[in-house]
Formats: sequence, structure tokens, C-alpha cells
Amino acid sequence: MKHIWLWLRKCDLEIEHHQANDEGKNTASLNAEFKRLTAPEIEEDVRFQEQVGALLDKTDALPVRPDYPFNEPSDLAGIWTQRPEGPRTLELKHDSDAVLDRIHGAWLGRCAGCLLGKPLEGKKTTDLWPLLKAAGKSMLDDYVWKLSGAEKLNIDVAALNKLRHMPEDDDTNYTVTGLAIVDGAGMGFTAETVADFWMNNIPLLHTCTAERVAYRNLTNEIPPPRSASYRNPYREWIGAQIRADFFGYVAPGNPELAAELAWRDACISHVKNGIYGEMWVAAMLAAAVVEKDPLRIIEVGLSEVPQRSRLAEAIRDVIGWFADGKSYADVVALVHQRWDENNPHHWCHVISNAQIVAVGLLWSEKNYETAITRAVYPCFDTDCNGATVGSIMGMSLGAKALPSKWTAVLNDTLQSGVVGYHTARISELAAKTLEISRRT
Repeated sequence: MKHIWLWLRKCDLEIEHHQANDEGKNTASLNAEFKRLTAPEIEEDVRFQEQVGALLDKTDALPVRPDYPFNEPSDLAGIWTQRPEGPRTLELKHDSDAVLDRIHGAWLGRCAGCLLGKPLEGKKTTDLWPLLKAAGKSMLDDYVWKLSGAEKLNIDVAALNKLRHMPEDDDTNYTVTGLAIVDGAGMGFTAETVADFWMNNIPLLHTCTAERVAYRNLTNEIPPPRSASYRNPYREWIGAQIRADFFGYVAPGNPELAAELAWRDACISHVKNGIYGEMWVAAMLAAAVVEKDPLRIIEVGLSEVPQRSRLAEAIRDVIGWFADGKSYADVVALVHQRWDENNPHHWCHVISNAQIVAVGLLWSEKNYETAITRAVYPCFDTDCNGATVGSIMGMSLGAKALPSKWTAVLNDTLQSGVVGYHTARISELAAKTLEISRRT
């Protein structure tokens, strides 16, 4: 059987070449082999699969350059030794009703932010920005299907206008997956628990990029954490970061625990910065129950990841832009100078999108609408970034403070692909989250 989702392809090699260089490996000795195997005349047959697999093994074995300036472990103990000082836990002064409102806000905020970005997934600034200009707008101010001329984006405007719930999306599926895992296995779940849940509950072809490769590895009895690195060119893409949220929801006021839970989830499919993205977001969410200041929330999140990592450096760059008083337009331009939205490795990488998450939060003016629209406007992975920023802002502000303009369309209803949660009340998911967080 030859299936595009299961076979290694030329694009996998192109991504691997970028990825290995990102990690500080000198690939010069393999450049000729990369060039040969990505030539147009190469057929994707069994022999090609064997050759590509062998080349991926060679890049995996390459050492990191001695002059590489970053220290990026993937194991939890190694990550802990490389963290800066942090609060680890925060005093949670809210009563049960207030905590529930925050968790409910996070679920709602994630859904609405995801829904804003979902129709724009895969679109570029050359698609969105001219449309906004033609409509006389400088920024998104509502769901995109309500924008004049939205049909030019090749989206089903009529169907979107009829929405009365949050439709299934991988960003929200993984949030529900986190709930189902912790509900079933408790806070002591392991990476193996996550792997078993995936194979028992998530169809293989419903996964993408790093998760799809990890799933393939798991079915070939390659256990975590090796399942994350074996022939996986997408090991630092955004996939783990979008799985972070529930682990922050279930550890309110405890960013260290949230980050640890996120690590257990991330390590089955990602390494290094791919893992750090999930830990950073989970820790921010745990902190956002207590903290209102987006800068403080981001800093608490950073205290749970290695300070000499590429992700931490990139987020500190964004913090520096904010401290320098740069405008939102200026920082969007800076992101696009560093990352090429037409390069799939940049478009879906954890660090490029983490920078956009940080921009959405810091330039939010502590306003939910401003945050999610400014997270989606730069494009890149729009539904992921809208969901993450919406989740953090929802946790910080609480459900009662979120504008009905963004939440009413959800009708308290989320559809997912997770068994037992195909149609769920968002308010009930929030209540369930609080109940799980209080179990011994």
C-alpha cells in the first residue's frame, strides 16, 4: 500500500534538512545525498522509502556543533536544570466559583479564538490583507466570514453563517483528549498512557505531521520518547504546543505541575523546542488564573523552559520589542522578516507561531478581541494561534468578561472527534475540569 500519509516524501527530506540545521548540526557531508533524493525524477517507491529512511537516520546521528550557542535537552530532568528561577507555584486566592469562571473562560476563549482562525488556516497575508483593505478595514473585528468579500478566500460563507456551535477541529480535539486522559488515568498519567490513548481512540489518519509520524512509530513498537525523534522531521513543529491547554486548566496556580504534565504529553511526538512550546503554554495558562498582566504570564511560562533555548530567545526578543515601545505593525513586520510564511517549515514551526502568540498577548491591551484578532492577523498557523491566545486571555479574564460577540455563536456547544465527547456542553467541560483538578 502506498499512502501519502504513511510514506516518507521529498517534502519530509526538505523539512529534515532545515530541522537538522536548526538544531545545530552540520549537514554539509549529507548535502549531496539530500539533493539527489529530492530531485524531481526520483520515484517514491519502496527503494526510495529505504533511502530516505537511511538518510533520516544519518541526520539523527549527526553531532551538534561545538559552537552551537543553545542548550536544549528533551528529558524532564535536563529541562529542569536549564530553567531560570521561577515562582513554580502561585497563591490561588479565588474561591471555587471564581476559578470555575476562569476555567470556563479558557474553554470558551479557546473555542472562539480557534473559530476565528479556522477559515484562515493555510491562507497567507497576500490573501487576507488585501481583502481587509478592500473592505476598508485595517484589522479583523469579527469572524472572517462576516467580512465583505470573504467568499474570495474560498471559504463556505453560507455554511459558516449558519454555525451554532464550535465545529470539530484538531486544536479543540486535543484539549478534550487531555481531559479524557487525566480523567481516566489521573494526574499520574505517563507518556505511555498518552500513547495508548491515541492508539485506542484517535484514528491514525486524523493526525498530522509530528503526531502522524509518532503514531506510525508507536504502531511499530517504538515507544516514547524515541517515538518523537525516530524519522520525524516535524519534531519541533507546533503540534505539541496546541495540545497544552488542558494541562494548564487542570493545574490552576501551579505552572510547574502544568509544564510537567505537558512534557509527559509532548515527549511522545516532539523534542527540544517542540516540547518547550507545550510546556510554556501550559505554564502560562496555570499562571493566568492568578495573573492579569500578559507580560507576567509570559515570564512565568518562560520560567519553566530552558533559558538558553531558541524558543526562549525568540520570546525574549518579542518582550524586548514590547519594552522598546514598538507598534503592533512594526512587530508583525519583524516576525515576517524572520520567518517566511511560504516556507512550510516556518509556517508550522513552534517558534514562529510562539512569537505570534506572544505578540497577540503583549499587544492585546488586556482586551480579548484585540488579543485574538492580533494573533490571527499575521497569518501563519491562524487557528492554532487564535486558540492559544484566546485560551490564555479567557483564563485571565474569565467567562463572564468575554464579549458575547465572540462566544454567542458557540451556543455552549463543542463538537469533537473524541469518543464520549462528540457533542459536549462547554460549561460542562469546564465544570469537569475543575472537578478533576481537585481530585487527590
